[in-house]
Amino acid sequence: MCGISGIFETSPSGGAEELGAVVRRMTDTLVHRGPDDSGVWVDAEAGIALGHRRLAIVDLSPSGHQPMFSADGRFGIVFNGEVYNFQSLRAELAPLGHGFRGTSDTEVMLAAIRQWGLAEALRRFVGMFAFALWDRQERTLSLVRDRLGVKPLYYGWAGSALVFGSELKAIRAHPAMRPEIDRDALALFLRYNCVPAPHSIYRGVFKLPPGNVLTLRSGDSRSAAPSTYWSAREIARRGSSEPFPGSVEDAVAELDALLRDAVRLRMIADVPLGAFLSGGIDSSTVVALMQAQSSRPVKTFTIGVHDAGYDEAEPARAVARHLRTEHTELYVEPSDVLRLVPKIPEWYDEPFADSSQLPTFLVSQMTRRNVTVALSGDGGDEVFAGYTRYSWARVLRLALGVPLSLRRGLAALLENVAPSRIDEVAGWLPAGMRPRLAGDKVHKAASVLRLTGSEEIYRRLVSHWQEPTAVAVGSAEPKNVLWDETLRGELRNFTQRMQLLDLVTYLPDDILTKVDRASMAVSLEARVPLLDHRVVDFAWRLPLAWKIRGGTKKWILRRILYRYVPRELVERPKMGFGIPIDSWLRGPLRDWAEDLLDERRLAADGYLSPGPIRTKWAEHLSGRRNWHYLLWDVLMFQAWKDRWMG
Repeated sequence: MCGISGIFETSPSGGAEELGAVVRRMTDTLVHRGPDDSGVWVDAEAGIALGHRRLAIVDLSPSGHQPMFSADGRFGIVFNGEVYNFQSLRAELAPLGHGFRGTSDTEVMLAAIRQWGLAEALRRFVGMFAFALWDRQERTLSLVRDRLGVKPLYYGWAGSALVFGSELKAIRAHPAMRPEIDRDALALFLRYNCVPAPHSIYRGVFKLPPGNVLTLRSGDSRSAAPSTYWSAREIARRGSSEPFPGSVEDAVAELDALLRDAVRLRMIADVPLGAFLSGGIDSSTVVALMQAQSSRPVKTFTIGVHDAGYDEAEPARAVARHLRTEHTELYVEPSDVLRLVPKIPEWYDEPFADSSQLPTFLVSQMTRRNVTVALSGDGGDEVFAGYTRYSWARVLRLALGVPLSLRRGLAALLENVAPSRIDEVAGWLPAGMRPRLAGDKVHKAASVLRLTGSEEIYRRLVSHWQEPTAVAVGSAEPKNVLWDETLRGELRNFTQRMQLLDLVTYLPDDILTKVDRASMAVSLEARVPLLDHRVVDFAWRLPLAWKIRGGTKKWILRRILYRYVPRELVERPKMGFGIPIDSWLRGPLRDWAEDLLDERRLAADGYLSPGPIRTKWAEHLSGRRNWHYLLWDVLMFQAWKDRWMG
């Protein structure tokens, strides 16, 4: 796992020393992503400079140093990530005449590209990656991002030069870069609590979308556009039209084998390795498959909080005890989390407001004290239908058959009951049936009753600020795939459409961004076996009834987990990996938030409209409503702006 940066001047003008100094300055901003080594390579005549920071995982020797060139000198690369099947590719390439100096996956990638070309090599790679490939012969630069978007890659223009980097701070370090907040992207952030690809918070700077390649050659203009080499949408369409032909038992056996291989490949490392363990279905499955293939106890890590609604330590401990892992847990106090809040804009150098960023950082920090690589269960909800909204899809479709006037009447009745009162009533339910923030969820359901179509319902479910352009001053919200009506013709089932939309938006833009920045902030490599593209491909071929059965989500994944862990240890209500931001904003975070939400300050900045924000803040402080998600969005933007645009 590493950090990359670079410059490509399509009209070369600078000298080698100047170009090298600039790319070195860019690369030095990424030292947390690669503390073990650094490298810069420059060809001033071609206008190309590549920079690399290395976190040594496979082949710890100098032979793994980057930038690295192919044996024939044609291809140069800076690479962030891992190609897990490099050993089998190497065995295939060696008889074709390729020799290898070391044992790194980077060297195998270059040989594969030399042998088969970039397009065919990408088809063969199993991994997570973001890399820049320079072709000396064709004088082309190709930027590549992995299929699911596990690894980040930003690019933009600074004068006549294309600049790129693993994080925005690298791009900002180019002296010709003049960062300007994109108000349209700000509106997107307020809706989704992150800035979705291909946008970034800066005007003219972009995220390379997952499964895409951007290729430029000398003299190219800014009009060059990315092209897709792998499409989750196409995989979903093909999977639903060409379903798995065998029985459910056949599917369980094949999925078990696929997952075992995905986990096995991600256990290859020349440094200590472990896993995050929450005690839920996804992480427990990953750890169970790790332990089944390990000759020694797997190192597992969990953090806990002294709040029953958020604590994952106890169920994780039970799973660890059953699997006999070497388990480490850390209970954190609110003060441990609160002291991190001012540091968030440093890790996430773009506004990002998923509050589970804080516990994710803490578990990464604890894990890094013991290992350099950690496997994670992320992706299971999107791939195997684990989110609560998927179970409600049938109910929502039935509700749309009720006359709109009746639905709106019921919505008004529900909205007249204060969320705090609903929370009190829910408190009488048995602990296992008691939903967290029941009042907010009832009010959200009431708002859904007012809607007229399934796509509109999905947008409501995933949106924070419902009218973000009313809050982001001078913005016009770009419409993305969530407004694409043609998707209905490709996937007729509403739940499958929700799954796909989550897979191409929420997963890469929120979940994977959160894990990447939190883990890389402490130089920890996080690997996600459930997002092996072969697993994703296979899962789309399975009937939805094998993923959600009788109200049980991730049914087929549970069937595999039960082979290793008794169901009573993992059967519990789904918990998010969160913290009680709602109460903290009324308590220990109140003064910090009040300063950032000051009406005069908001008005003077000119980016956010004070009126709706102050209304939400007053209602939240009074306890009448819980607006912590929306307020956290604003607070994270304000904190980010203070750090990066002050």
